[in-house]
Amino acid sequence: MAELTNLETKLGEVIGLAMAGQAATKKVIGLAKEDDPSLVNALQRIHDEAVETEERGTRLAETFEGKKTAILDEARTVKAKGAEMMKTYLDAESDALDGFEFLTMAEAGEVGHWQVLRTLNESARHPQLRALIEWALPIQERHLQEALKGSTKLAAEEDPNAPSA
Repeated sequence: MAELTNLETKLGEVIGLAMAGQAATKKVIGLAKEDDPSLVNALQRIHDEAVETEERGTRLAETFEGKKTAILDEARTVKAKGAEMMKTYLDAESDALDGFEFLTMAEAGEVGHWQVLRTLNESARHPQLRALIEWALPIQERHLQEALKGSTKLAAEEDPNAPSA
């Protein structure tokens, strides 16, 4: 197995987070489908953009000679960690608000990873990676805002004095 640089590892991580994001949005769509069609539409757009992010990241990984398999192995490891976190956080009693709170945390993590990757690439100066970051980071920032907006919208509909489920 090829040894990865910090930059290549972080690329694998953002690909893996995009993979995990697809599963998370599908789960939260299931939790939110009864609450608000606009929330479901936003989740579907986030899901579709996660698919595209994974595809673009994978295509870029293919350009790292002799490293594609190792980068994608890193991605699968991160995806598995994300699935485990989601399983721990979202249990059988979880509702749409719980789902959006989880997505808020997950999207914040994605934004952080993309910013770290951008910082690493400031020294590495990989032009195709720079283009991917310039495309993906604003999308991830919007995903975070949409998740937060969904969380606060659903929270505003809660009775703060009702017993917790």
